[in-house]
Amino acid sequence: MKRSMKHMVRMTSIATAAALVLSLAIGAYARPKAASQDIVDTAVAAGSFKTLTTALQAAGLVDTLKGKGPFTVFAPTDEAFAKLPPGTVEDLLKPENKEKLVAILTYHVVPGKVMAAQIAKMSSLKTLNGQSLAISVDGGTVMVDNAKVFKTDILCSNGVIHVIDSVMLPK
Repeated sequence: MKRSMKHMVRMTSIATAAALVLSLAIGAYARPKAASQDIVDTAVAAGSFKTLTTALQAAGLVDTLKGKGPFTVFAPTDEAFAKLPPGTVEDLLKPENKEKLVAILTYHVVPGKVMAAQIAKMSSLKTLNGQSLAISVDGGTVMVDNAKVFKTDILCSNGVIHVIDSVMLPK
């Protein structure tokens, strides 16, 4: 009897320890982590914004989007840039087209931190380049100009990123 009692106590202790470790592990995933990376570093780490980060460098906007902010960035993926006519990206990256590239990229940035729930209630947002983005909601799909927002609320230390499927061009 003593032996089985010790066995039960030991098994209970092991079960309690396992439950504690499991609850700590679940808790770590259940709580959102504080955003420690800025917008540029977050985009680089994601791996699907290589064209965007190259364009930000060519436009001289890296320091701006690494700055205090806050900013809301509608970030086109590499696939979104690939939808542009052949040669467009290469042409935009040329030094003589820097002004046009800056205009396009700042059209994807809104001052302030605007979360998806807020965006869905708006009809437009004013961008850093001074023009406004048209916002529409059809069912559960949010469109910003001609781009579909398909991933939202990626928190960064200086703002938020919403991922879009197309490059938006200013008027």
